[in-house]
Amino acid sequence: MKSRDEFEQMRNESAQKMAQDAGLHREALDVLVKADRHHWIHQTNWFGEPVLQLPQDMFALQEIIFKTRPKFIVEVGVAWGGSLLFYSTLMEALGGGCVVGVDVYIPEDLKKRVGEFGKISERITWVEGSSVEQATLDRIKEIIGNTRAVMIDLDSNHTHEHVLQELRLYSPLVGKGSYLICGDTVVEDIPEQNHRARPWGPGNNPKTALDQFLKENNRFEVDRELGNKLLFTCNPGGYLKCCKD
Repeated sequence: MKSRDEFEQMRNESAQKMAQDAGLHREALDVLVKADRHHWIHQTNWFGEPVLQLPQDMFALQEIIFKTRPKFIVEVGVAWGGSLLFYSTLMEALGGGCVVGVDVYIPEDLKKRVGEFGKISERITWVEGSSVEQATLDRIKEIIGNTRAVMIDLDSNHTHEHVLQELRLYSPLVGKGSYLICGDTVVEDIPEQNHRARPWGPGNNPKTALDQFLKENNRFEVDRELGNKLLFTCNPGGYLKCCKD
């Protein structure tokens, strides 16, 4: 039986080889595109609430949270609230930290459902408003205070200009060693989605915004080691680690 170090070396080497397997990645992307016609990414729940993420991305986020122990997680774009519950469950298990959910509209029935889990729910703070308005950003800063142990998950409007504005506004909140996640960068790699019209698509999406952001900001680097493991992901190249304060 391998030692833990030997096992980790085997996993890392295998992940690197998998990341270099272009044919395999084309096949995986094809599965993702075809399955999206059946709303595959909408099929996962956490504590009964939909999580609009692939399970493998959820596990990647769990690895980040366990490794970095953020004091705050700010999720921009809460949708049905399942990911907020996912984050707050992890925070509760790890014994610390709070979650901030930001969206332009947060229904009262959603707050009620998400609020039914005792201490887990108590870790969640709601901020209703546009993610790129100064009042919203000021409210978030008021909540997190001076801490730099902040993880940001950007998953709202996916147009280039909106995501680029979010990256510029929220990246200063993230300190060295913490993470900024730019969601749905996969949009650049998939054909135009005719089955559900969106104002974003190839050439106008989170990946194009992220590419521009990384050219103008040297505080972040893509976590390639994490990305190598994710054969199925909606966020290729979107897991950013802050490398400078």
